[in-house]
Amino acid sequence: MQELIARRQFTPMYIWLDIAFLLFFITMLLFQKKYMTVLVGLLMGMVYMAVDYGLFHLICHARSITGGSLFWVLLWMSMSYGFTNFAWIWLWLSKDRHLFEWSFLILSWWFCCPMIAGTFSAGQVPIIIQRTTGAYHGYMAVMLFVGYAGLIVYNLAQKDDSKRIRIPWLLTIGVLVQFGWEAGLLLGGIRSAGFATLAQKLSPLIINSLLETNLGMPYIYLIFIAVTSRFTEQFQRRPASLRYADRIRENNAESTKKTPC
Repeated sequence: MQELIARRQFTPMYIWLDIAFLLFFITMLLFQKKYMTVLVGLLMGMVYMAVDYGLFHLICHARSITGGSLFWVLLWMSMSYGFTNFAWIWLWLSKDRHLFEWSFLILSWWFCCPMIAGTFSAGQVPIIIQRTTGAYHGYMAVMLFVGYAGLIVYNLAQKDDSKRIRIPWLLTIGVLVQFGWEAGLLLGGIRSAGFATLAQKLSPLIINSLLETNLGMPYIYLIFIAVTSRFTEQFQRRPASLRYADRIRENNAESTKKTPC
């Protein structure tokens, strides 16, 4: 497989603007009492950092940077996108009644932040960070296949349709969350900077959207079912814990409240 290079170019102001948004997003979640969502986002931010710095950089030597500190830039990237991605995924899985508002907030920021930073950071030296993927995309593909294959095996063994996992729904979330992130970076000139051909610009958008966040969807869904079968969003213990299949059936029956256009 041809080597895929994922590159970003941005100014220091872009980082500070994104940190401000992240704090605002966390504040809004806490105001809405989305305590479990915040905890999941923070934990996954730390997981992103462990993978990005520990695996991609220290073990695979796939990361490089000019114009900034690799550790601190990766810490920001991991906490920002790790938190935002998985808080958003948790809201999707919870079928939050304000899912449209949360989604629009996140997507609009990913689209607007590069433009704001580009306008107000003239003269700042850009930071360029990139990674190659040849050393680990095969392992990620194994995780993707094993995860979804496990869900398929469960569904084939499940006679009650109401207890089957809605795989197309999980697949849609996994692809669209990463696609929104990648599209915002591409349209804002963050991801496409330094690439000459259209294929080089679009390859990270397509491959990462299908693979990177999506590979974790089967596992995060099983974690979601396990946790929410016992606890509420506010960490209160449910009056009666549900078995795994019963919680899946309950989640399948849940729906978001329609938001007026």
